[in-house]
Amino acid sequence: MGKKVIVSVINDLVTDQRVKRVCESLHEMGFDIVLIGRKLHNSPPVDGRHYPVRRMKLLFEKGPGFYACFQIRLFFYLLFHKAGLLVSNDLDTLLPNYLVAQLKNIPLVYDSHEYFTGVPELQNNKIKRKTWKLMEQWIFPRLKDVFTVNDSIADLYATEYGLRPVVIRNVPLRMEKVTVKSRASLGLPEDKNIMILQGSGINIQRGAEEMVEAMPFIKNAVLLIVGSGDVIGLLKEKVSQLHIEEKVLFKSRQPYKMLMRYTVAADLGLSLDKGTSINYRFSLPNKIFDYLHAGVPVLASNLVEIRKIIETYQVGDFIPDHQPQHIARKVNEIFSHPQKLMQWKQNTQKADSELNWENESKILKKVYAKYV
Repeated sequence: MGKKVIVSVINDLVTDQRVKRVCESLHEMGFDIVLIGRKLHNSPPVDGRHYPVRRMKLLFEKGPGFYACFQIRLFFYLLFHKAGLLVSNDLDTLLPNYLVAQLKNIPLVYDSHEYFTGVPELQNNKIKRKTWKLMEQWIFPRLKDVFTVNDSIADLYATEYGLRPVVIRNVPLRMEKVTVKSRASLGLPEDKNIMILQGSGINIQRGAEEMVEAMPFIKNAVLLIVGSGDVIGLLKEKVSQLHIEEKVLFKSRQPYKMLMRYTVAADLGLSLDKGTSINYRFSLPNKIFDYLHAGVPVLASNLVEIRKIIETYQVGDFIPDHQPQHIARKVNEIFSHPQKLMQWKQNTQKADSELNWENESKILKKVYAKYV
């Protein structure tokens, strides 16, 4: 076996495809991987991996108690288990990793999946944001190898700390093939256009509420929402109030392969984040690449990193703003021009051939090669 690597992340590992792909790449390089996460009361099993997975069950599942318990448990796990390299994913795992790396004099690699201190949940809470920011300001300048998900976020970190992370985008494996099922077998209508909004973070300021409010004005189409998040309950209430149950369908969070079966069945993929926080303004959501690999054109907010992809490959369009009637007008316009939609769909093939993990992981492996 190669060098022991402990990879830590705060989620329950089920839907985190970035971490899964990184671990698979390190496994291919000969590293001996152990992946650490947490287990919730409703966490489904983790699918087959080529390396051990450990999920910690904590006294709390959210709030300050959860974060405190997680930091302490992770610290002692890392302290009492041998490793030649630590990999921390996001700021909420960085402190225990950094402390143990210093105590044991072993290298640490940090992967920042977003501009953590810019998320809406922290922007609206000055004390929490300051706490995380102070931690980041203390540790980040002392790091050597850092990854992040796009150029905009890398530039922010470079400006703040003088260290520009290596950019590894959240692109899927090209070789991941999806078993195509009929719409009927998935419980979807076969005679209407299908728009899909997917993700494990369907939260506030991500355009889901406005998309539901647009549905009464959209012709011959249904909205399929697949995933979880803070606003799912609110969305279901809106659907009931608007009496559009036949136009908005909900599916709970799915394992990745099952999720992609729904994605492949769609005609248009949605990514409607608002630029109300730094993190959202510079976001490049995983689902953009999932849509493109599934051959599904994209309708998105006009955000800088998303715009680069859509305009470079000519694979979709943008909403003018988040007014529900304006969203509906854009959707109706798209579906009234099937030839243009088909051209976008054909263009996704080039995006698929270039924006894939086989290409992206070459950059990652160059960084990790010095630790083999």
